[in-house]
Amino acid sequence: MTTPDRTLRFHGKVALLTGAASGIGRSVALRLAAEGATVFGVDVNAAGLDETAASVAEAGGTMVARRADITGRDECRATVAACVDQLGRLDVLGNIAGIARAEHVVDVEEAAYRQMMAVNVDGPYFLAQAAIPHLLESSGNIVNIASNAGLMGQAYTVTYCMTKGAIIQFTRALAMEYIKTPLRVNAIAPGGVDTGLSRGFQIPDDVDFELMGRYTGLRRMARPDAVAGLFAFVASDDGANMHGSILSTDAGLTAG
Repeated sequence: MTTPDRTLRFHGKVALLTGAASGIGRSVALRLAAEGATVFGVDVNAAGLDETAASVAEAGGTMVARRADITGRDECRATVAACVDQLGRLDVLGNIAGIARAEHVVDVEEAAYRQMMAVNVDGPYFLAQAAIPHLLESSGNIVNIASNAGLMGQAYTVTYCMTKGAIIQFTRALAMEYIKTPLRVNAIAPGGVDTGLSRGFQIPDDVDFELMGRYTGLRRMARPDAVAGLFAFVASDDGANMHGSILSTDAGLTAG
């Protein structure tokens, strides 16, 4: 009996990944490229994208970079169209880009609220809307990055929790709408991950740390490549029976 080659699970496939300039997005790009995917990396950070593309190339993989602001429907459509035009197909959509802040809810400015909603919710929605026809052709799949914050209430991150809760319901509802098709839709819900986003996380000086301590967990933060490994499993044929799943990878934070 021939053993399947797990190292090339994405050979001949194209993955469009947002947030590819850093953190989880960069790790996913490196992982999928190492397993044979051609990565179409998207981010607003052009310099970071170039760094990711250089790392992918150095490891022997292929990545096409596109600087794009995914907060608008037109740019989301143009991004998907550019991916398919340049690479000929689309097999995986990874909605990874996201922003986070800690704030007193009464102090959140409208512009900050709108920005977080646009990046964390509007982008995934409009990218999926544009990508689904192509993913149906390729029997592909969508992997959304949610958060433990979408599964539990958290003080001082009300807007962020709202956006990640929306991603979880978006994943489930989309999975039900396409349950009779080959398209798969899943989400990964990490806890703390050691990325630039986490290291630069700003907290108001006057918060009640007794409240915040309940959401930090008792174990260390995850490495982004650990999330990338789970992403690769879910997006590959090894995850063929997964549809509408919300996969926690939070070191037990939401276990009890």
